Amino acid sequence: MSNAITTSEKPTACLALADGTLFYGMGFGATGTTVAEMCFNTAMTGYQEIMTDPSYAGQIVTFTFPHIGNTGVNAEDDETADPVSEGMIVKWDPTEPSNWRATAELSDWLQKRGRTGMGGVDTRRLTRAIRLQGAPHVALAYNPDGEFDIEALVAKARAFSGLVGLDLAKDVTCAQSYVWNEQRWAWPEGYTPRTQKGHKVVAIDFGAKRNILRCLASAGCDVTVLPASATAEEVLAHNPDGVFLSNGPGDPAATGAYAVPMIQGVLKADLPVFGICLGHQMLALALGAKTIKMNHGHHGANHPVKDRETGKVEITSMNHGFAVDAQTLPVGVKETHVSLFDGSNCGIRMADKPVFSVQYHPEASPGPMDSYYLFERFAAAMDARAQG
Repeated sequence: MSNAITTSEKPTACLALADGTLFYGMGFGATGTTVAEMCFNTAMTGYQEIMTDPSYAGQIVTFTFPHIGNTGVNAEDDETADPVSEGMIVKWDPTEPSNWRATAELSDWLQKRGRTGMGGVDTRRLTRAIRLQGAPHVALAYNPDGEFDIEALVAKARAFSGLVGLDLAKDVTCAQSYVWNEQRWAWPEGYTPRTQKGHKVVAIDFGAKRNILRCLASAGCDVTVLPASATAEEVLAHNPDGVFLSNGPGDPAATGAYAVPMIQGVLKADLPVFGICLGHQMLALALGAKTIKMNHGHHGANHPVKDRETGKVEITSMNHGFAVDAQTLPVGVKETHVSLFDGSNCGIRMADKPVFSVQYHPEASPGPMDSYYLFERFAAAMDARAQG
């Protein structure tokens, strides 16, 4: 089956799902063909941050909000140096930007960075298909001539291996260690460097977003970032006051093959540990729990999460296709947060150590400040340890 587009122009882009379903539209950004898993994101803002979030490696994002591109792009909002998501699907073609911070148009930005977009799509129908069938494997092609080999596109989608068993953290992590001191954006100065001395934190980069590192710096941390492959010995050689486990893409069980032994070694040192997203899943695996692949995952900036210990409900930003199986949490590990959408696990902590993590993204500020306390909790744990 295929969808019809309400335009007299010849379609220049085609999206082929592995089940043979076709969507046609108008291409923008870079020409060519890309193959990936498809997810949908319900956020109304932040498309640039989403496209540059390393957690979206191996995925094409369908945006449910139609006005994508209307605020343009700028260098300050990148979460990493270049887009990581494989492509984007939108309802309406990106318009000329209207925002005082814009320095470029979305289409040009994507084209220069080798990422493909497609507009003119019934994204409601596509989103419903993802919800009902699970995250599909797809092939997205953009050809200005409008000529497509449909059989080849469907074959490519069907040949895609998927994200289960795939370690993508190694592809998006930093090549070598570096120091981070930039703090959160504030009017009117923008981003400012941290100059005071603070807690020495080692951040393990499984695909870290820049704004997470900024939040750590703003919470009083001197941050040293290490690659995902760092060993416990390499982490502890920095004599840290605490260890942070970042977000990232792919199957946590695959990344856990080398990350879990590192985390278990760090835990033996009785240091405060804080994890976000993939870091949350890595911590759970290191403590003896298991992770599972979700049907279509959680991707958006409007997800309600309940703190089971305080009763507080936070509006959170999420981006994950795998989840911690709360039924497998061992004795001594408490479930602290749950999704109010589906009851899935969104947070854990050790009962006897300052070790905790959350599935959602507190640095993304959809609340806008509902979850920043987690960074302050991490800093307070390091304060308590320093005071004996």
